[in-house]
Amino acid sequence: QVQLVESGGGSVQAGGSLRLSCAASGGTFSHYVLGWFRHTPGKEREFVATITWRSSESPDYADSVKGRFTISRDNAKNTVYLQMNSLKPEDTAVYYCAAAARWRGSSNPAHYNYWGQGTQVTVSS
Repeated sequence: QVQLVESGGGSVQAGGSLRLSCAASGGTFSHYVLGWFRHTPGKEREFVATITWRSSESPDYADSVKGRFTISRDNAKNTVYLQMNSLKPEDTAVYYCAAAARWRGSSNPAHYNYWGQGTQVTVSS
């Protein structure tokens, strides 16, 4: 059983940056695909980014965040990060990290087995 705890959310003005962290415990962290998703009221949970444990495979991003967000992982610290730059008001959401016991990264939330509790990100114009 993997437990995930996000941190690093907050309020920032448009154009600013935040770095989210997600600390994992339990399971074999280095063998999990990791992802970040976000949710705003009235909308479906939205894929943001995903990363596998294989350094030869590039992370994947939603088109809406490409070039602005970077996902990374530190297996020694059992932590996955989401660096968010050039933030926009439309990035406002609750951000969730998720872990999947699978080979390939995925943008489908149904493929993820474990979820954190979420952290709020608010971007003001």
